[in-house]
Amino acid sequence: MKSSSFTHSRASAVAPAEGRVAAYDWHALGGELDNYGCAVLPKLLSPEECRTIAALYCDESHFRSHIHMARHGFGKGEYRYFKYPLPHLLDELRTALYPYLAGSANEWNRRLGIDERYPNNHASFLKQCHDSGQTRPTPLLLQYVPGDFNCLHQDLYGNLAFPIQVAILLSEPGKDFTGGEFVLTEQRPRMQSRAEVVPLRQGDAVAFAVHNRPVQGSKGNYRVTLRHGVSRVRSGMRHTVGIIFHDAT
Repeated sequence: MKSSSFTHSRASAVAPAEGRVAAYDWHALGGELDNYGCAVLPKLLSPEECRTIAALYCDESHFRSHIHMARHGFGKGEYRYFKYPLPHLLDELRTALYPYLAGSANEWNRRLGIDERYPNNHASFLKQCHDSGQTRPTPLLLQYVPGDFNCLHQDLYGNLAFPIQVAILLSEPGKDFTGGEFVLTEQRPRMQSRAEVVPLRQGDAVAFAVHNRPVQGSKGNYRVTLRHGVSRVRSGMRHTVGIIFHDAT
């Protein structure tokens, strides 16, 4: 399938993004986010959609920048940031996922005593970003080959940062690649870090905390700090698409 058919047509979609996102049990997913800082959305994309998105990596016309991680101390591997307009399905998913995650984001801010509240729709939040000078799109496509890895990090690109983001695995573990597990770490005050290794299959998405989240303690809520990364790829090639809801300066 040519990349242009993915970018400009909905024909490749198994179901419209809004419908497939709405079909998940968001009460249960919200509980996973609250308890563990991450939640898996199985089979968000079909294998065909995964292959089509991954194939975009070779076409520079879709992207605004190309990053080699080793040059910046980010790890080893590379990724490309999409430019606007985003590929149609990714744009739809970004719009469809946001309202469900905004509820959790607003509840987290309430529990942490943060006054900021996120609007109910993504267009309104993007307007806030753009009014603040954050106008560059942040969805990205990552590519790893044997020996590549992504250091633990946080995707913060300006003063405005939506506290939850989504990554979708486009390759099939055990077939397209080995190794390359998604890893999340959580640092709690005066405690050792907790690690969460999230098993994903092709097309699965993981929603996870970008920076901080609240945890209920004996004396109320306290703030924990999270970072995410990818362990070393041992063989093959691994592609992931990241959906970040705030734009960059």
